[in-house]
Formats: sequence, structure tokens, C-alpha cells
Amino acid sequence: MKKASSLHRGHRYPAAVISSAVRWYLRFNLSLRDIEELLFERGVVVTYGTIRCWCDKFGAHFAHRVKAERRKPGNA
Repeated sequence: MKKASSLHRGHRYPAAVISSAVRWYLRFNLSLRDIEELLFERGVVVTYGTIRCWCDKFGAHFAHRVKAERRKPGNA
């Protein structure tokens, strides 16, 4: 059986950093520069352009995953 490759493979930053940045951008309506500053405060130096690329690349996958995990109407 073939092992599924990670979406984040080949990126400089860990998957947790990328996922956090994309989640903050989509969920909390923060600007890319705000996210750049939040990551800098946590010791991660990344440009807002890189964050924009992450959001473009991983945003749809993240939104699809959140929608799939959402509770269906009528289920208790």
C-alpha cells in the first residue's frame, strides 16, 4: 500500500506553522502582515508574501476539511 504524502512536504517551515498561519487568516480575518507579526512574536521569521502563498495553496484544502468535520443538520 502506498503511503500518502504530506501536503506540506518540501516546505521550509513545519506543517504546524503553516496550518496555524492559514487558520488564523481564514478564521479570524487577520491581515497577512498581522499574521507575519504574530509568527514573529513566536520566533518564526516569515514574510507576508510567503503567508499569502500558503493561503492560496492550502486554504481550499483547509476549508474543505473544516466543512467535512462540521456536524450535519439533524444529527445529535
